[in-house]
Amino acid sequence: MEFGRLPTVDGLDFSLPPDHRQTSRILQQTPPNTPTDWVIGCAKWGRPDWVGKLYPKGTKNKDYLAAYAKQFSAIELNATHYSRFTADALQKWDEDTPTYFRFFPKFHQSISHWKRLQDAEAETRQFFESLQPIEHKIGGYFLQLNENFGSKSSDTILRYLAALPEREQVYLELRHPDFFKETAALETFYEELTQLKVGLLITDAAGKRDCVHMRLTTPKAFIRFVGNGLHPSDYTRMNDWVIRLKEWSESGLENAYFFMHQHDELYSPEAVDYFVKELNSACKLTLRGPQLIGKEQGLLF
Repeated sequence: MEFGRLPTVDGLDFSLPPDHRQTSRILQQTPPNTPTDWVIGCAKWGRPDWVGKLYPKGTKNKDYLAAYAKQFSAIELNATHYSRFTADALQKWDEDTPTYFRFFPKFHQSISHWKRLQDAEAETRQFFESLQPIEHKIGGYFLQLNENFGSKSSDTILRYLAALPEREQVYLELRHPDFFKETAALETFYEELTQLKVGLLITDAAGKRDCVHMRLTTPKAFIRFVGNGLHPSDYTRMNDWVIRLKEWSESGLENAYFFMHQHDELYSPEAVDYFVKELNSACKLTLRGPQLIGKEQGLLF
């Protein structure tokens, strides 16, 4: 993932900002004692360099997803942003994953980047229809807008979202800096997202700190964490997220979707392994992390 990449991150302040003042209000709407549903995964499964580290030696490309699904319960499905897959391909994805596995597809670029949410009814219909073979395993969809898609187009966003099928859970990823300013118009915009039950995705990347806005519009958190190759700051940042997610969970967070990215995805399994263990310890959970081959013998570090 190239978004937010910097030449160096040494000395950068990665501190998470305080919660937006509306976040606590959103979390308080959850019925008392509602347990948080935790989902943690990566953004890719087709990694030959995970063979012998995450996947058993000798694992073939056609079996990567099946091997991934033995380690994780979900995948952030970026591939649907760039490609449309055949029904046969998606049927195999269904066969390769257990019943509890969840896909989180990204809206196709024809909708978000080419049509920019306008006159995109046919593309949207095609997007949802193309994913029908795995519809029963979709945990949510995320709509990522271009960095040049500014807040002047807020009405366009709301019109598009309001026309989507109500059964679909959608998370919106905003990247233009204007969306993170404090204005009355934006307050209305975010309140409309809450009314539409559209979640506001949080992206934590080194070079785009404004996207770490810490504002929830639903009691569901979708977080894209972009690490820097297991730089020491990655561990500090993950520790901070463990603390914040624990606070949110205790305050009414219904769902926590945390997807690990690295600029070089080679190291995502190690990062998830660390994050899950810290989250389990802090929140008294028993989430299963990836089983890294050879770690017990000290072969990975």
